[in-house]
Amino acid sequence: MTIVRKNTLNTTPSPSISPPENLAEKYREAERMRDVLLLLQNLINSEEATVKLILDCLYDVGSVNLINQKLPLKPLNRLMKLIARMSKPVFRTLAFNWFKKNCPKLITDWLQTKVSFENPPNTPEQVAIEVVQLEPYTIPQRENLSQEIKNLRSQVRWLAAISVIAIAILGVTATRLN
Repeated sequence: MTIVRKNTLNTTPSPSISPPENLAEKYREAERMRDVLLLLQNLINSEEATVKLILDCLYDVGSVNLINQKLPLKPLNRLMKLIARMSKPVFRTLAFNWFKKNCPKLITDWLQTKVSFENPPNTPEQVAIEVVQLEPYTIPQRENLSQEIKNLRSQVRWLAAISVIAIAILGVTATRLN
């Protein structure tokens, strides 16, 4: 237990001690934000089909864009899109469970920052960066490095092809077992 004495000379309240009306406002704000959280959870539970359709749309767009960005080779690209379509039901289940567990809190926190009307955090000052000129590699070093890069790229292609084949075989085996 701590005893706090009021200083008669200092009439301004300290920043750590809030007047009772501010405490009541903070309590009411916390209560209302809890209500928003419960309403969002209720909305997600009652509109499960809508949430799943939204997640399906996001998966369709995101998976195609990611595959197009990461795999420019046409045969590999088509195969990965087929695998992405086959894995959609698993994604839907996992994504909906994650969404139901995390998104009401994330949305509530985001909405609270929007209605708090506090000043945005100060942007850090720009720091001057000293740029040092690097000396280029010598010709034998450049040739050696370019050869290493070519070897690594070919190894990555082989590993990607082997991975895709293994995933395809796993998918076919799983579908036949079901």
